[in-house]
Amino acid sequence: MKKLLMICLMALVGLTANAQKFALMDMEYVLKHIPAYERANEQLNQVSKKWQAEVEALNTEASTMYKNYQNEVVFLSKEQKKAKQDQIMQKEKAAADLKKKYFGPEGELFKKRESLMTPIQDEIYAAVKEISELRGYSLVLDRASDTAIIFGSPRIDISTEILQKLGYE
Repeated sequence: MKKLLMICLMALVGLTANAQKFALMDMEYVLKHIPAYERANEQLNQVSKKWQAEVEALNTEASTMYKNYQNEVVFLSKEQKKAKQDQIMQKEKAAADLKKKYFGPEGELFKKRESLMTPIQDEIYAAVKEISELRGYSLVLDRASDTAIIFGSPRIDISTEILQKLGYE
């Protein structure tokens, strides 16, 4: 009796799995065709370069201070050596702190990227959700980010439909 019940349950699960509909999308393709994404990326690159230049300037100052210190070390008293070393360490710390402020896990670049990209991602998600509900998809996979997808039929790729839903192409 238990075996029969188990076989019926497995058959039911198998039939249910076959009834589900799946679709693929290519997030990279979709994002490439959204002008706002390209503008956001360009804005992020400009800000990143500016901030990187600031960090590099502090690092260069610290490096110059250290080279000058090495040239003068034989002429300095113990107190002067200590003072110069402290100045160099403060400059290096300032550079490290600035780098962390801009590029750290919760830094300014992360916040800027989130503020620029979240609205675009939300818009794409809403389009995917609407298409999925309309067509009855149980699952939509991103072929750009999932390396486990070896082959996906173009018939189930809804990337172009997503762009059309968003008003592009």
